[in-house]
Amino acid sequence: MRWLVVTAGLVAWAGLAQADELKIAVVDLDQAINATDQGKKAKEELSRKAHDAESQLKPLADKGKALSDELQSKRFVLSDDALRQKQLDMAEIENQYRTKAAELQGQFKVDEERLVGPLRAKLLDIVQEIGKTEGFSLILERGANGLIYSKEALDITDQVIKKFNKKG
Repeated sequence: MRWLVVTAGLVAWAGLAQADELKIAVVDLDQAINATDQGKKAKEELSRKAHDAESQLKPLADKGKALSDELQSKRFVLSDDALRQKQLDMAEIENQYRTKAAELQGQFKVDEERLVGPLRAKLLDIVQEIGKTEGFSLILERGANGLIYSKEALDITDQVIKKFNKKG
């Protein structure tokens, strides 16, 4: 639905802009973030945080695996009460794992927004600056809804990255 609105808007806008030259560009903001020095540092920090999160979950996963193995090997030897207790212990560990994983995932999203959000905002400012100074009528984001194909010649991502790195 969104691309339909974008397409209809482009067609209407193109009709109004017949007298002016229609100059369109495409930018890949994710590629730009990954290619900038600050973006690389942010991705490294996020990777480190993801590794730390995995190491926090590993003891719970190991404990659950050990309990599951024990339950499987002793299933026919244990009394009904002991078996039920082991199953409850296993359910508690699984619940702890899910809760901790959800907490860590939420924290990761906050960290990602804290690290990548400002970079994205700066890149958008640079894209707008390039659009104004170079007379672009329209700059689309690669990967956005509605953009299915674009010529490589329209891509200004490298130009955005260079300008961002110059500004520091």
